[in-house]
Amino acid sequence: MTEAELIELARESMVVMIKVAAPPLLAGLAVGLIISLFQALTQIQEMTLTFVPKVLAVFLVMLLFLPFMLHTLTDFTHMVLDRAISGG
Repeated sequence: MTEAELIELARESMVVMIKVAAPPLLAGLAVGLIISLFQALTQIQEMTLTFVPKVLAVFLVMLLFLPFMLHTLTDFTHMVLDRAISGG
């Protein structure tokens, strides 16, 4: 495997990592922002008010995006194994 192929593989793995991690992270970010605005407007400073909705949102997004995430990881694994078998 040449240096260029290794760099390309590293780049593709980072893109796959972003594709898989983005949906739950963005859901947690959005819910956290909405709850922060709610807390700032109402002066309610309860820790469970921030934690529980974020966990539920991330869990729901993981359930919804699981087929996409699994398909992305499966395609990437097949591509890596095909490269390994072909020798480059």
